[in-house]
Amino acid sequence: MTAASLVVGVRTTATLGEYIGPVHGVTVLLTPLAAYRLTAAPMEAWACRTMDLADALGARLRNFVDRLAAYPDWHSRFAVLDRLLAVRLLSGPPCSPRVDWAWRKLHHTAGRIPIRQLATETGWSHRQLERRFLQQVGLPPKSLAQVLRLQEALRHRRHGLTWADAAGAAGYHDQAHFTRSFKAMIGCTPGRFSGVRAAFREHGPLDALPDQFPTASLDATTGTIRTGKAGDICAASPGGSPSTAICAPSSPPWTP
Repeated sequence: MTAASLVVGVRTTATLGEYIGPVHGVTVLLTPLAAYRLTAAPMEAWACRTMDLADALGARLRNFVDRLAAYPDWHSRFAVLDRLLAVRLLSGPPCSPRVDWAWRKLHHTAGRIPIRQLATETGWSHRQLERRFLQQVGLPPKSLAQVLRLQEALRHRRHGLTWADAAGAAGYHDQAHFTRSFKAMIGCTPGRFSGVRAAFREHGPLDALPDQFPTASLDATTGTIRTGKAGDICAASPGGSPSTAICAPSSPPWTP
């Protein structure tokens, strides 16, 4: 059995991982600001990157995944993870209240608040807001807004709207605007994404998460196995290699 663990930073485009055989493990998803507190590192260094756990969080965690896999049951593993996360979060740097407010505002409006207005309401210039977001979130507000808007469209689609109606509800100017954004971030058209998902009944563990766009299997001839919504994870675990997912997350997961 191979034990592996990855840290996946916040990103704006799809990423792809593949595995062979069964995979068992734990995925921890964090908000951008929780990731900043946990790691005490500039988040822009992690943006659009996938790293080994030890490389990202320190050599002392190099054997952590093996130790985690050696525990006899999931209850023990969760307890160890809880302790590790609690210690690192309590000892991490505080987040700027204004960055926290701006992030929540972006999230609440699904990226539809104008960035100029966001900067004005924080009392910072546009450049100051961008600089703080790069440090504590990993991406500038405009990029995050684009990800959040796409997530909103995916949620509307999941709840039964057509792609055109979902795009309009999420604030896209027209269907062409939405399709360009979708292809740029996910790597295929909305129609292709729907067709692939509809062809398979079994989906991945993300289906259990509330208000998250589920995973979907892809035809093996495409070179992929599963896709995940923009905003989710590229899963890795102490039971094997990374599973396949398409991700453009707003919340960078930390995956022991």
